[in-house]
Amino acid sequence: MATHENLLGGPAPTHLPDDPEPRELLAAGAAPAEVAAKYPASSLAWAQLADDSFDAGKPVESYAYARTGYHRGLDALRRAGWRGQGPIPFEHEPNRGFLRALHALSRAAQAIGEQEEYERCAVFLRDSSPTAADTLS
Repeated sequence: MATHENLLGGPAPTHLPDDPEPRELLAAGAAPAEVAAKYPASSLAWAQLADDSFDAGKPVESYAYARTGYHRGLDALRRAGWRGQGPIPFEHEPNRGFLRALHALSRAAQAIGEQEEYERCAVFLRDSSPTAADTLS
């Protein structure tokens, strides 16, 4: 009988369920605000809004969008069994919206001088997914 015990002793990785519609709409060029309005629980849509705002030189707006995506992602992670710690692999595409929102929140916090939030989010991102931290930075 095979078991899938985590031999490292830590929590198992969390894999969010797939929600392809927001991802497909964004990939097809839909406006991120329209996608967020249609799918408000999508961290990916909020992360894209945060990225667009940051790129436009609007760090406060980026911070607000990123925080929304971050909290929507935390809700989804908890529903998926996450208990506040453990890996959230970037390799699992449905996790990327949350990880992008977390990265965007860290980046925007740094831009507006909120050093403690920047550091907390940067550490959370690296602890959750070193791949995401390296890829998104």
